[in-house]
Amino acid sequence: MTKANIKFISHDGVETDIEVDAGGVTSLMQAAVNNGVPGIDAECGGALSCATCHVHFDREWYDRLPEPAAMEKDMLEFVIDQRDTSSLSCQIKVTEALDGMIVYTPESQY
Repeated sequence: MTKANIKFISHDGVETDIEVDAGGVTSLMQAAVNNGVPGIDAECGGALSCATCHVHFDREWYDRLPEPAAMEKDMLEFVIDQRDTSSLSCQIKVTEALDGMIVYTPESQY
């Protein structure tokens, strides 16, 4: 199976590189949790009932993602440090198109 290499950068600059199956099945949140990426709490396990998997991107990467659905936009209203490039990582499926992506985690998910 094809893999995607993704770099997570925490608010304090700690970088975590992971390799994820890029078949469009695994969410970015699940990949982060499976690889022990700090800063992704994922309390609801990807059920879109919290916002503890909040991440943000540089504009270049954000523009490659699908438009957030209404429910995701509603949940993003509750995040700390919301940016115009914020997303919930549970809503992003890892595909080959994400290979090389850089993801930023906020200082806090609460």
